[in-house]
Amino acid sequence: MRTIRVAMAQINPVVGDLKGNKEKILDFVGRAKKLNVDILTFPELAITGYPPEDLLLKPHFVRDNQEILSEIVKEVNKIAVIIGFVDSDENGDLYNAAALVHNRELRGIYRKILLPNYGVFDEKRYFKSGPHHLIFVLNGTTFGINICEDIWFADGPAKAQVKKGRAEIILNISSSPYHAGKGIKREEMLKERAVQNKAIICYNNLVGGQDELIFDGQGLIFDNKGNVVARGEAFKEDLIVADLNPEEVFTERLTDSDFYQEAEIDDLSIKKVVLSEIKSSGPKPLLPVKEVRRMGRTEEIYNALILGVRDYIGKNGFKKTVIGLSGGIDSALVAVIAVDALGRENVVCVSMPSVYSSTETQYDAKVLADNLGVEFITIPINDIYKGYIETLKIQFKGLKENIAEENIQARIRGNILMALSNKYGWLVLSTGNKSEMSVGYATLYGDMAGGLAVIKDVPKTYVYELANYRNATQGSYLIPESILKREPSAELKPDQKDTDTLPPYSVLDPILESYIEEDKSFDDILRMGYEKEIIEKVISMVDRSEYKRRQSPPGIKITPKAFGKDRRIPITNRYRDY
Repeated sequence: MRTIRVAMAQINPVVGDLKGNKEKILDFVGRAKKLNVDILTFPELAITGYPPEDLLLKPHFVRDNQEILSEIVKEVNKIAVIIGFVDSDENGDLYNAAALVHNRELRGIYRKILLPNYGVFDEKRYFKSGPHHLIFVLNGTTFGINICEDIWFADGPAKAQVKKGRAEIILNISSSPYHAGKGIKREEMLKERAVQNKAIICYNNLVGGQDELIFDGQGLIFDNKGNVVARGEAFKEDLIVADLNPEEVFTERLTDSDFYQEAEIDDLSIKKVVLSEIKSSGPKPLLPVKEVRRMGRTEEIYNALILGVRDYIGKNGFKKTVIGLSGGIDSALVAVIAVDALGRENVVCVSMPSVYSSTETQYDAKVLADNLGVEFITIPINDIYKGYIETLKIQFKGLKENIAEENIQARIRGNILMALSNKYGWLVLSTGNKSEMSVGYATLYGDMAGGLAVIKDVPKTYVYELANYRNATQGSYLIPESILKREPSAELKPDQKDTDTLPPYSVLDPILESYIEEDKSFDDILRMGYEKEIIEKVISMVDRSEYKRRQSPPGIKITPKAFGKDRRIPITNRYRDY
């Protein structure tokens, strides 16, 4: 039987850490060789990290990445390795590329053909599309190499590599950012490609946090029938190894006499490389039995947030974080995520009560801090607030109290957190959720102050789901039950409730999802059954708050359309559809 052992190194590189990424790549090459792996793949742009963005506009960065590839080539022997890097041509044009390395030689380069230019992707800003489909032959088996977006289209490079290049196995290296539910869609798509092409599909995805983006890993290998052969861990580095049987592919295609006649593809677009056979020194060691289950949606989101916090803090050289703990649900969830990501010793929680802070929320903040075992500091702000009001008494004379006095309190708290950050080097984690960020129910330079907005892309209704999920995994009320049941309030004036300003979150969140993530019009949302006045109010608040969101910290993306890279609306903008 003609079998071949393929491995996928699902790694977590750091953007721009070329030497560090090189060491990680070589470490996984060594691990794969110990398992007698024939072919090993690394994710898209593994050498540079993804996305490198405007680092690509620095010619020396591109040269350095190519030099790192040359150093790796010298170290790779008795195994075929596919590595993502940035290639360039004699005209200075750049390509998102995959290097085929074998026996200390660079044997081929595949340049990504389909370049995404939507949502968080800007690849046409930097790269040109490659002209050729690369296939190679090793130990009698034919492989096609392609990159990320190339596999998402039925008529894309995989079809050419199979129909004209007669590839039996497709090796796709990817850096596919996470959002909730994407993993299921990705899996359905890959199964479809395997069945359509009667080919084995090996899909290797990046893992790790990069600014707002999370890469979830979850690499997959499908056989030619569309069955999952191997699955990578979610949100963790992994080495996914499987013994593949291309003879089954060959046999299945024999039963379809028209299989290779279906494509109208120029033969000249196929570039073929034949590698010398890899001789095994003996029987391959048995692969350990490994079962990786697919996470449920809430568990997946929670783990994405943990990875996002851990990598943002660690990759940017911080260690400890500080959080304003109000006794409300949002700051409670952020604190729990931070502890799970960084350890209790690296999280400091600060209570900053004012005259409007209830004894219940102050008590709950202390209980939560005790449950988590974190350092807890109390800094009352009443005297500072009085000082502000006294300072402004001439300017405010004769005017009724309004949002100005409320926001002063929030800004005092933001100042205190930033002072602690400056003094101790702690990174401030802000606690606003997507529902609040959407409608501007947050204070600029107050509760929006910080270095990372952990739940910026998490709607309020999700916040409760995540909190209940974490309590369930704990088997107790890690987050006190009273926090979960209390009606949300900013506690900036007497008897304040969020519903004084906003519709109930059960109404608000579906409207926001429709308007922001699905780009539905006012009339579309009206047909969904919501009240006209509520829709007008919500859309107006969203549109008027764009300037605030531009000044907020980066936040971890978990929905299909996050603020920032995903959604780019002009601040100065008079278009209204209501």
